[in-house]
Amino acid sequence: MTYSTNTNNNTAPLELWGGLECTVNRVRDDYFSQLDRNGHAGRLDDIARFAELGIKAIRYPILWERTAPDGLASADWSWPDERLPALRAAGVTPIAGLVHHGSGPRHTSLLDPGFAEQLAEFAGAVAARYPWLEYYTPVNEPCTTARFAGLYGLWYPHGRDDRSFIQALLKQCRAVVLSMRAIRAVNPAAKLVQTDDLGKTYSTPEMADVAQFYNERRWLAWDLLCGTVVPGHAMWDYLSRWADEGELLWFRDNPCPPDIIGVNYYVTSERWLDHRPERYPPHHRGEVGGRPCADIDASRALATPTPGVAPLLGEAWERYGRTLAITEAHIDANREDQLRWLLEIWEAAHEARGLGADVRAVTVWSLLGAFDWNSLVTESRGYYESGAFDVRFTPPRATAVVHMMQELARNDTPSHPVLRGQGWWRRPGRFLCQPVATPDALTSITADGHRLVGTGAAPILILGASGTLGRAFARVCQKRNLAYRLLSRRDMDIADADSVERALAHYQPWAVVNACGYVRVDDAEREAERCFRENTLGPAVLAAACARHGVHLTTFSSDLVFDGERGAPYVESDPVAPINVYGKSKAQAESSVLDAHPGALVVRTSSFFGPWDRYNFVTLALGALERGESFLAASDITVSPTYVPDLVHTCLDLAVDRECGVWHLTSGQAVTWAGLAAMAAERAGVDGSRIEAQPAVMCNYIAARPRYSALHSERALILPTLDNALGRYLELRNEAGPELEELVMAAESRQAVASDHRQQEEAPAAAFQVSHF
Repeated sequence: MTYSTNTNNNTAPLELWGGLECTVNRVRDDYFSQLDRNGHAGRLDDIARFAELGIKAIRYPILWERTAPDGLASADWSWPDERLPALRAAGVTPIAGLVHHGSGPRHTSLLDPGFAEQLAEFAGAVAARYPWLEYYTPVNEPCTTARFAGLYGLWYPHGRDDRSFIQALLKQCRAVVLSMRAIRAVNPAAKLVQTDDLGKTYSTPEMADVAQFYNERRWLAWDLLCGTVVPGHAMWDYLSRWADEGELLWFRDNPCPPDIIGVNYYVTSERWLDHRPERYPPHHRGEVGGRPCADIDASRALATPTPGVAPLLGEAWERYGRTLAITEAHIDANREDQLRWLLEIWEAAHEARGLGADVRAVTVWSLLGAFDWNSLVTESRGYYESGAFDVRFTPPRATAVVHMMQELARNDTPSHPVLRGQGWWRRPGRFLCQPVATPDALTSITADGHRLVGTGAAPILILGASGTLGRAFARVCQKRNLAYRLLSRRDMDIADADSVERALAHYQPWAVVNACGYVRVDDAEREAERCFRENTLGPAVLAAACARHGVHLTTFSSDLVFDGERGAPYVESDPVAPINVYGKSKAQAESSVLDAHPGALVVRTSSFFGPWDRYNFVTLALGALERGESFLAASDITVSPTYVPDLVHTCLDLAVDRECGVWHLTSGQAVTWAGLAAMAAERAGVDGSRIEAQPAVMCNYIAARPRYSALHSERALILPTLDNALGRYLELRNEAGPELEELVMAAESRQAVASDHRQQEEAPAAAFQVSHF
């Protein structure tokens, strides 16, 4: 490809910017405010966190709906008065956003004839109060917002036709022009950073006209602002059907070209249209202009991945010849894929710069994550996708993305070992249909840009090849494209220092997961020496060796380190008081491990169940009840059940983040064994009347059990709820059956990466119900 030779400014290093998800969208009379949900509305100290990332600028909200919901006369400027100077003092340039996927205060909407003038009045007031502000985005993603609010009916004012889409688009773009005019009346040097989603649509030949239409429509907001929408423009006939010619030519006569074209790019931004809808999952099927078709993420359908954002940047550069920035780069995925996505975007920006495009920056979005974008923020379900920081913790917890951002800000080469693997959007298991070969959309993939995990990648050593947990880690690592080695005791005896050293020297891991140990609680009472060797001495030896070699260690402890006398869930800082040999071995191991390796992660957990073994409590209970047999369960021992796939995924994320210390990880709910059996039976629709609840003294335990060993967390509850986990367990069990392990793993992988591809999946189906021509 050859980009334009227009003059550009690529002598300066590529900058790293940050972004803050701040949407205040309206669905009927309900408002969804990301700033309230992510806590930034009340946390001034986030500014210092952002500054430490090394970012040069931040897309930052001064939202009309929050600041002046009832008009300028009663505007409350206290929030921006406090935060904007703090950003300035920290050396981070704010890019002020005034409307972010919103429709303004309650008294207006995107279809209100006065929307533009009202926003411009607010913009002028912002500029007057903060005359030093230089960069503005008066309206974020006007074309995308117009689609969601005017075409798909998802957001207020819930239009579902072309006229509403076009009017919403025109009013937002007019608002941008008038807002910048009002801002520049105060600060003539103010600059417009105009953002919108930039993707591309590919198709079968039968849908080529629709794909062409979509590929022209994506430029509309920028074209209008640049004043190029005139007779002869590719979209002129379409626009003029639903708008007066004077409305359109107003932009020709009042151009406001962006100083920076802000490109937002997601894994969902590139689409595949197919005239054969029966080949695709039902929620991707619909029709356009009466023609049945499917609309699906290109990454989920095309046999060869698209080349990504670099060629799209080239298209934007050739079309406008103006400075570009990637203003949103984010994916909702496991941690290593978040890192891989950011690296791919960063490298794409450098690729475009190398071909002559003036690309200023890459923006990490969103620094504090986002809530409920998997439902396109049309519902408040509590679904959270973390960003550079995880706001489920107090204070927000820095993830591995933070360290990578700091490296990029210094123009260092990102160093995390997981970056040597491909992201899910390029792996063979990504498909939701029979893969489609389509040569016209694709280019070759460089080995450097899109990495396969190979022999050169430092692995995770997983200890416990014969155990449920060790095998689960191996399965999930394989699905997540994390290099790993699953070792047995023959490969590494963790209580033998020489054996540990040999294995570490041979495999050169970056992390070790210790999922081995002595697990027979009752037998431990008569095999105490063996139990302590495997559970206490071994982890201590392993921790010391990992500390010497700078290797991260994850090891597991138990709820049985507590005596159960508290009668309420235990948190990480509660003192341990084990009442059996097994619990004592684990309690001693915790302190020994952390003394030897303060950077180790010690996970206390409890009561496993999952789809990958037949002998866990839930599987045994349901099996017995389905056969019409009775099932005995303790009625007076309270535990915290833990869904193994969720535990493994979370532990891997924490290992990638190099987290340390004692963590409680369970599915959250305190329940007796008998209660868990009943809960599973009810969810499964199985008759639970044969559950025989009985006191623990009738269970013939040899080792004493704490009556109440449920775990809570003072860090954060980050695993999905028990009810949610049981639902997914039962879905997989019914779908695959216990023997079809590969099918189960594929389904779990979809859940684990469930991800950014769901962020927009509902929109195309809604869009099918209207005409685009």
